[in-house]
Amino acid sequence: MILNTDGSKPIYLQVSEWLEREILNGNFESDQKIYSQYQLAEIFNINPATAAKGLNILADENILYKKRGLGMFVASTAKEMILNKRKNQTLKRLVQEIVLEADRLNVSKEELVEMIKAEDHGEAGK
Repeated sequence: MILNTDGSKPIYLQVSEWLEREILNGNFESDQKIYSQYQLAEIFNINPATAAKGLNILADENILYKKRGLGMFVASTAKEMILNKRKNQTLKRLVQEIVLEADRLNVSKEELVEMIKAEDHGEAGK
């Protein structure tokens, strides 16, 4: 993965989101040790303090836990917590934005639902 250093999203957030994706994709299992701040800094060519900030976000959310002297590990409920967080924050925000834009464009709720169904079935743009 390549971080977007020119974008508006802070690098530490991109690191934490990348780690979340790695957990969701099964690349890190429950109670497995995760990359250290120094490993992340090397992988992404960033400052270790920035990498640590990304790790600490996940630790603060109890997605990761610290073992003193050993590093950070994936919590047993990490996948569920990430899924819930993304549903309740990211997906909800995106839906709100879509509904607002649909209202601005005078797209009915029914038409919007049909657009979503078409996209879900790979029919959009055909």
